[in-house]
Amino acid sequence: MGRPDTGKAKKSGIRRLFSWKKLLGTFFVCCLLGMGALYVVYLMVPVPTANAEATMQSNIYKYSNGKILARTGEINREIVGLDKIPEQVQKAFVAAENKTFYKDNGVDIKGTTRAAWSTVTGKGKQGGSTITQQYVKNYYLSQDQTATRKLKEMVIALKVDQNMSKNEILAGYMNTSYYGRSAYGVQAAARSYYGVDASRLTTAQGAYLAALLQAPNQYDWTSANATGRKLVEQRWNYVLDNMVEEGWLQPSERAGMKFPVPQKPKPLPGMEGQTGYLVEAANQELMRRGVSEEDIKAGGWTVTLNIDEKKQKALVKAVDRQLEAKLDRKGNEKHAVVQAGATSVDPKTGAVVAMYGGVGATEHWISNATRRDYQPASTFKPIVLASALENRSETQDGRRIGLGTVYDGTSKRKVVGSDIPFDPENENDRSYGPVTVQKATNSSINSVYAQMIVDVGSDKVKKTALSLGMKDGEDFPEAPAISLGVMNASTLDMTGVYATLDNHGKLVTPTLVKSAEHKERTVRGQNAIGGQVISRESADTVTKAMADVVRSGSGTNAAGDYAAAGKTGTSENNRSAWFVGYTPELVTAVGLFGEDPKGNQVTLTNTINRGRANGGGIPAKVWGDYTTRALNGGSDARFDLKTDGTDAVEPDPSRTTEAPEEPTDEPTTASPTTTPPATEPTTTPPTRTSDPATTPPTPTDEPTTEEPSPPPSIEPPDGGGPDPEPGGDPTGRPTRSTAPR
Repeated sequence: MGRPDTGKAKKSGIRRLFSWKKLLGTFFVCCLLGMGALYVVYLMVPVPTANAEATMQSNIYKYSNGKILARTGEINREIVGLDKIPEQVQKAFVAAENKTFYKDNGVDIKGTTRAAWSTVTGKGKQGGSTITQQYVKNYYLSQDQTATRKLKEMVIALKVDQNMSKNEILAGYMNTSYYGRSAYGVQAAARSYYGVDASRLTTAQGAYLAALLQAPNQYDWTSANATGRKLVEQRWNYVLDNMVEEGWLQPSERAGMKFPVPQKPKPLPGMEGQTGYLVEAANQELMRRGVSEEDIKAGGWTVTLNIDEKKQKALVKAVDRQLEAKLDRKGNEKHAVVQAGATSVDPKTGAVVAMYGGVGATEHWISNATRRDYQPASTFKPIVLASALENRSETQDGRRIGLGTVYDGTSKRKVVGSDIPFDPENENDRSYGPVTVQKATNSSINSVYAQMIVDVGSDKVKKTALSLGMKDGEDFPEAPAISLGVMNASTLDMTGVYATLDNHGKLVTPTLVKSAEHKERTVRGQNAIGGQVISRESADTVTKAMADVVRSGSGTNAAGDYAAAGKTGTSENNRSAWFVGYTPELVTAVGLFGEDPKGNQVTLTNTINRGRANGGGIPAKVWGDYTTRALNGGSDARFDLKTDGTDAVEPDPSRTTEAPEEPTDEPTTASPTTTPPATEPTTTPPTRTSDPATTPPTPTDEPTTEEPSPPPSIEPPDGGGPDPEPGGDPTGRPTRSTAPR
């Protein structure tokens, strides 16, 4: 036998080593190992929690008409459900990014490979990831372009596709994607590019927003160059053609579509001016209704306010015209201390329709509309009168208190019937002699109201005040001094009290927030109209009294082509000056407050005008200016009053057009009236009135004597009539305000 062929033997050995069976087996083993490795990776890679930016949203604040007032938060995003997005707009996003979205399992190997090849060969950038993968990248991961991140993306996408519905994934994708113009999510993009909510997007507009996602900055039509515009229009056509191909858009509808040119970008509303005050006040009201501060900061709220855009602008203009135009805040230290605040309410609904918080929230953050550290002064006196009427109170000698009841208006007259001594001084220490309650209301006579609160009982007056809507009941004692409004209150508080009077005694709670919607909860506006807290007769009689204040008393600067009732107020040391009043349709409180740069309360005297800054001056003028414009120049509405006939007091028509009979800071040269001794009790009814010019005879019908004219005012022509009411402590001694800022 010969020796075998060694070459053939060698060849056979190589074949045996690389036989097709071994190669196939090796291939299967590698596949199994690869699949095992992928399975291990699948098991080891969990679905993480959402990244911080993915869940951050802005809060949207709107006027009552739906117009956006402000958007707050670091991320301009408002998450909306898929039910708020038109179906064809949804389909436009699928057509743009992932036509197989509804069929695939969340990962598209072919698409990823195709996109990589297109990029390598220079054919242009294409989206290789599925919508699910892009959602995973936006919501769970970062934007890093690494192999590790890409592998995690694919694994998590598979898991997400198994655990979430396609609609949930699509909604998440549309809400987390970035569209340019600082807009995250389709809702913010719809508003930024087309000025509408996502629910109102057309198919053409939706196709443009879908096209944007490929290159948001390059494809923004308003800033793109010629090439960018050409590319985005091509992309837009590509999206629509895909929709037709998938049967989501009729060819006839597609043929008629024109490219929807977006609007120019607008800056996001900031916190400057009145915006910051309104947003903060709305947040505070939401927290009072049970929404936590953490929930508000987390974002996602759409808060619709009751603020009427037209009335809000009218209020700001009124303050600018009547106050700010007369001030030099930077060049005059005295002018710089003047702060203004105001609130306006619809008495029929309780809606806060306008609010003025100050010169600007970025300059003076504390809102002068809602702060409660200043005294409301004599704007509290109508509450004393309301309590007297409601409790059918009597004077010390048994006379029923009404508008025609005569009191002793002697300055520094000691009150009778109180365990706490109190002898308040009238403005300029002026004594009025016997006057009716109506005259005392017109001229804000301290000595009369000091005795009246003793006659009624300070505890009953306080109870009435709280029932009408005054806040912080522990803030003021049950003492005669509260007749002068020495407690603290805000313009918001006082509009509530006066709105209740305007609403015939039914409680009105001023409400700023109309609704607040979040994807997880909705807070509706509270029922601002409550039950009857005082009788209609009592409330309407107080309205009648204050109508005469505007007609012929200290509030004539508030008069206009409308029926109005109101009361002036000037606190101790002239640290605050108020006018609070109402028409049948509108209740508004305007206040001036003295505040130095350190936040300390200071006097308003010799600031905006020479002498005292009275409630009948600038505050009443702001009130009248605003009310005239808010009511479109005037109103034919009249008060529908039901009062006790015995309280009816009509002023002499010959006096209704004269200047208010209010004292000023200028001393009188002669005693205006013969007054009884300061120790004479008010329980002795005078036999005749001393002011027939503004009040009718007392029930005795005895002849009256005339009162000399008041001394001349030193106020400049644009100043209002002064309002006499220095404050005091519960013992009746004048004190300085110690209310904290």
